[in-house]
Amino acid sequence: MLRSPSRFVRSCVAAAVVGSVLAGCGSSTEPASEQSAAAAGPKTDVTVEPIKATRELTDANGVKISLKKEPERIVCLFALCDDILTELGIVPTATNSALLAHPDFLGEEKAKQVDVIPGGFIAPEVEVILSHKPDLVIGLEDTHGKLAPALKGATTFWPMQPETWQDSVGYLRDAAALTGRTTEGEKAEKTFRAKLAKAEGAKSDKTALVIYGSDENFGVATPETDVAASLFPKLADYPWKSRGVEGSYSLEEILAADVDVIFSETISFGEADGKLSEKLAENPLWGKIPAVENGDVHEVNSEVWAKGRGTRSLGIVLDEATAALR
Repeated sequence: MLRSPSRFVRSCVAAAVVGSVLAGCGSSTEPASEQSAAAAGPKTDVTVEPIKATRELTDANGVKISLKKEPERIVCLFALCDDILTELGIVPTATNSALLAHPDFLGEEKAKQVDVIPGGFIAPEVEVILSHKPDLVIGLEDTHGKLAPALKGATTFWPMQPETWQDSVGYLRDAAALTGRTTEGEKAEKTFRAKLAKAEGAKSDKTALVIYGSDENFGVATPETDVAASLFPKLADYPWKSRGVEGSYSLEEILAADVDVIFSETISFGEADGKLSEKLAENPLWGKIPAVENGDVHEVNSEVWAKGRGTRSLGIVLDEATAALR
């Protein structure tokens, strides 16, 4: 599904019309390089604590989940759920994400065997969800939380709200505990932590940028508001900081930052065609950015980079990003 203007898309989104300058709110006077270093945080710990199977837990956001049995029929209303289940060796009963079609997940043919919930990402049809007799329904809290009353009594609804890679790891561990897939959960976490630590140990001195948008608008993914972007201060110089919902970065500011490598996520909200980088090329400022001049603009899969947000998706992000940043 295409992303909507919610925290699923980016909580900082107030997309800048190409070439316009938006006055950013909450901007900091701290030097960009120091901001990037601070955002990197401590070195990645590769230690993986044992996961204990349980039918009751409280997740990192304080949401209490209680199940009568290990869930066998799980419906996914957003891509992190599909990512987590794939890591645990579980195929969702139904989904409304296109992530499973990616070759590093189920692939196109197997993904076609998973039923799709109609109604789109914003308004999945409750009747269809319940028709699958799910033991557990997993959705995005700020988007699907409104469905909770309609699902109450018929199934268990688990609202998630990931904002960092640590959140995603926490949800993976919780799901592994609830499904009894503890070995698979520990293995997936270990694989991801090891990959991140390796990438962190070979941090690039290049300046990177992740942008997203449609045919007319674009935004900058920042570590405070985007799970994939939360990895980047560990991988490269990433001076971009959230300005809240009232502001974004202009092409003028991006040009001034001497960006070496750009990752572009094309996300349209209709039937727009073409790639975001191709649309931005219509603005003369775009061609002056070093990354553009040197042919270092990489169109990436938005299903993985923007929507996946789990350890398998983030592992793909690490592979693609580190290769481009060498």
